[in-house]
Amino acid sequence: MEFIPAKLPLFVKKLFPKYTWNLPTEEKVLYLTFDDGPTPLITNWTLDMLDEYQAKATFFCIGNNIEKHPNIFQKILKRGHVVGNHSYNHPTGWKTTTEAYVENVKQTQDIIDFQLQKLDRTEKACSGGSKNNNQPEPRRHVRAGHQSTTNNLFRPPYGRITKAQGRRLMALDYKIIMWSILALDWSLKTTKEKCVKNVIKNAKRGSIVVFHDSEKASENMQYALPKTLEYFSKQGYTFKSLNPDVF
Repeated sequence: MEFIPAKLPLFVKKLFPKYTWNLPTEEKVLYLTFDDGPTPLITNWTLDMLDEYQAKATFFCIGNNIEKHPNIFQKILKRGHVVGNHSYNHPTGWKTTTEAYVENVKQTQDIIDFQLQKLDRTEKACSGGSKNNNQPEPRRHVRAGHQSTTNNLFRPPYGRITKAQGRRLMALDYKIIMWSILALDWSLKTTKEKCVKNVIKNAKRGSIVVFHDSEKASENMQYALPKTLEYFSKQGYTFKSLNPDVF
């Protein structure tokens, strides 16, 4: 069984300096991220829990799950969170050709872009449309609390991506988002108490923390997330999403 550390070893970050592992800051800020959703029970619960603490987060979604649960994906956006690309069906980069891997990511980006455009159309309809229909709307990085298609965030499943795959995706303007801290909530060998300790012991200003809004991780995550939010809130931290202005 391979050993996966909760805290990122420093040498790994040095090997891949063009990937985003944390966001250095003097502010008391944590960047909570959630992988593998959306899923009906866990994602909805996660959104409600984040609301309790006025926390914003980033959801790295699987394309296949977005297709299955588009209403939940829309709810993520409407609650003001950021979404990222986590591939279509969670392939291991080390076992996938570069061409197939990139196409998998593009397939998911098309799904994400369609959903973002759908929300834009809904918002315009609700507001009565543009004040001047003859003038094109300016392209913006963020609209109505969510990011536009210009903010392409990608997190490789398992963190396993080849250098060739990374180069191809960065050439397509993707930001490859890794992490500082893993809660290890998906692991059947990690207790829910250990998940909390993984985060509280290791997270600091600017850390990117990984949870999972998946059924597999649900028991550990539903215990660890509230305690994480409570602990760091009492320490004066806020929780932000990975909007373009943080890079």
